[in-house]
Amino acid sequence: MSVALTKQELHFLAMNIVGKDLEKRGFEFIAIESKLGKLPQFVCIDKNNQRYFVIVKTIMLPDNPNNYDVIWMETFKVHAQKHEANVLYAGVGLANAEDNTKPIFKGEEYLLEYNGIQVIEMNVN
Repeated sequence: MSVALTKQELHFLAMNIVGKDLEKRGFEFIAIESKLGKLPQFVCIDKNNQRYFVIVKTIMLPDNPNNYDVIWMETFKVHAQKHEANVLYAGVGLANAEDNTKPIFKGEEYLLEYNGIQVIEMNVN
């Protein structure tokens, strides 16, 4: 019997994908928050010691993982500015490989749409 991944497990999967991407880009991790709903998921610095807050969002396909709540992001940018951090957004789209109306099952293939990390413009509107 197949067991569906929980929301938390899907979130871990997305965080692993984004974490590997951040490592490849040369970011150093200061803090990692893996609990679903806690933000940011990653606090990183680059080679110039610039701090970044990275938001990882798991989206079930066919919804677009590149879209985020623009109004909410404005409030988060204010929070990041208080900590002298820039904001990066990473949307990770996931779906069952055979039927996107079914959940993703443990140990089975899944579809992935990940277009990399988006730099969020820090001007507050």
